[in-house]
Amino acid sequence: MLKLATLVYVKRPGQTLMLHRVKRQHDMHQGKWNGLGGKLEPGETPEACAVREVREESGLTIRTPELRGFLTFPAFRPEEDWYCFVFVAHHFTGELIDSAEGVLAWIDDDRLLELPLWPGDRIFLPWLDQPRFFSGKFVYIDGALTEHDVVFYPPAATDHLLQSTHAAPPVARQVAPAFAPRDDDGCWLCGAPVVKHHCKITCTVCGFRRDCSDP
Repeated sequence: MLKLATLVYVKRPGQTLMLHRVKRQHDMHQGKWNGLGGKLEPGETPEACAVREVREESGLTIRTPELRGFLTFPAFRPEEDWYCFVFVAHHFTGELIDSAEGVLAWIDDDRLLELPLWPGDRIFLPWLDQPRFFSGKFVYIDGALTEHDVVFYPPAATDHLLQSTHAAPPVARQVAPAFAPRDDDGCWLCGAPVVKHHCKITCTVCGFRRDCSDP
């Protein structure tokens, strides 16, 4: 079963808001420190989910969350593959609440990796401070990380992902009248990173699909 979720790291200078998952019984994250977030509701965008989940879990209202990456967790729970949009939020209003999900705390950034984290979190948390967009896969068996891999996309290929959170929704860009090799490096509709398989090119964001080297 496919599960879509968000993971949000709310930041202020030198610190990151983390949630110690110690309050709910049978919590799959029991005892771990996590960012905020949760499952997407039907028809909800990842950005809307990020804002809603942070508000519900912390009382804070974030603005302009920045999409930094995408994580895949095959069979993270029995018969459940989890796909997670990873955001960073620097702008917010409100006051912290007594969260039902766990204990909230502002953690110094240089201490983040000292917390009881999922093993994969120690690998991808430093990626949040890089300009590159990442797509990572982490495989856990009985709670132990057994393998992982990642694809990094050049900053130029993902500038629109950061800009779109600060401006109006992206508009389909003009397609050059003549094909050039660089035209296969991004989505023709939204400019997002693409995945190439044989001669098929699929956008990782809007899903637009086409043949490579289309005239």
